[in-house]
Amino acid sequence: MASTVTAAEVSKNFGAYQDAAVREPVVITKNGRPRTVLMAYEDFVRLSKRDRRVQRTADLTDAEIEAVETAELTPDPAHLSAPAGKHAAD
Repeated sequence: MASTVTAAEVSKNFGAYQDAAVREPVVITKNGRPRTVLMAYEDFVRLSKRDRRVQRTADLTDAEIEAVETAELTPDPAHLSAPAGKHAAD
């Protein structure tokens, strides 16, 4: 569960909220609305790795479309569930 604090509170005691963000995200509000989140660097890295690139199929080249059409799945799709940068056999 994230803590919620005002921007003014954070500016008065940044060090304490920086320490708190290591334990859980801190939602920072401005004018009563959530605006930013302070979080542990490790959480940021983990979330960044999960980010996926999206591309419209209408923007694909003929070569890319052919590569998709001719691609074959492996018999064991376990590698699809492995964390980014890891292989199921690792």
